[in-house]
Amino acid sequence: MSTHKKLALMALVLSQLLITGCSTISIRTAIEIDAPRDEVYQVLANIEGYPEWNPYHRKVEGEFKEGAGLTVYVTRPDGVEVEVPPHMMRIIENEEITWGGGIKGIFYGEHRFLLESTETGTTVLRHDEDFSGFAVGFADLPPEVIAVGYHQMNMALKKRLEQEN
Repeated sequence: MSTHKKLALMALVLSQLLITGCSTISIRTAIEIDAPRDEVYQVLANIEGYPEWNPYHRKVEGEFKEGAGLTVYVTRPDGVEVEVPPHMMRIIENEEITWGGGIKGIFYGEHRFLLESTETGTTVLRHDEDFSGFAVGFADLPPEVIAVGYHQMNMALKKRLEQEN
């Protein structure tokens, strides 16, 4: 490659970095489930059971403990299948399950399941994700498609728990 072509390529990459800056994508979904928080947590914490009910995270391999590496097999609503390698970041029994990883500033993500009890004994699941870093602008992460996938998972979880009760 000639020096001129190398310089042109470097200029193109740098201009894209300046245009995209430090991109962020945030996805927020929530659902109320007619089941106590500990029951909702038990289903979410049983990652081996995801293939039985979860249409989005169709399979999760790895150990359910903080720091453990995972392989998450995702089927997006648009038919795209993705395999992601996060690690378990936080586990707070009956409150939070968070996995994610990457390199902050370049590409970093956190996927959270947050559980809140209501006064009536139901549970609100907040199912969120944040992606950040300059490479986010180059990734295939359509927020509207991902949000639909999370909603589908939330509805499947609700159906599973409310049929059991």
